[in-house]
Amino acid sequence: MQGVAGAAGVEWKYGRTFVAAAYNYDLESNMRIEVHVHGTIPVRAETSISQVEAALRPWLRYIDEDNLVDARSVYEDEPGIVFDAKGKVLEICWTGDVGRGFRELIEEALQALCPYTESAVEIEVSYYHDDGQDEYGMVFVGPTPESIHERQKSRMIDDVSGVLARHFTEAEIGEVAALVNQLFERNWTEKTGSAQSGSTTAPRGLTPAQRRRLH
Repeated sequence: MQGVAGAAGVEWKYGRTFVAAAYNYDLESNMRIEVHVHGTIPVRAETSISQVEAALRPWLRYIDEDNLVDARSVYEDEPGIVFDAKGKVLEICWTGDVGRGFRELIEEALQALCPYTESAVEIEVSYYHDDGQDEYGMVFVGPTPESIHERQKSRMIDDVSGVLARHFTEAEIGEVAALVNQLFERNWTEKTGSAQSGSTTAPRGLTPAQRRRLH
């Protein structure tokens, strides 16, 4: 995650086989794979549907649609991509069959939403490979790099605490959570320093995730 305004943070987790699975995926240009994109993005009060559609234009163009209303999921029980003008949220629950270029495209499209977001959230993106080597990732979006960083930290602490809760006390979990917080603060200092010097920092950390579907 670069320390620049409006940038999205990306974290990818792999099941069973890790980096090799993603590498092979990029090599097979004719491969089609099922992907599910899921999340709720709070947007600023002044945000219009036309602004959201403009931000998501790469995604809409990829599925050959002109607007959100027609951006339907392959599953009828999923709403697709819905802009709730009254509630000021963008609801995403969409599944489709995509090719090798979708990964970069979805990150670009979600990143373009950052200027319209009210607060930082994560959008889950799950790729379901036929061989069972599925990928589960999160794209973080938010109004500022700082808000995205805080959301990433909060999510990491929640995930780690949930795992540790099966074996350790709250006090012991608190020690680990404090360490995670320190690591994130140090990482943020390094990133902002790199940004000021003109260099960039790549996202860190690939961790295992279990095969999962949201529906």
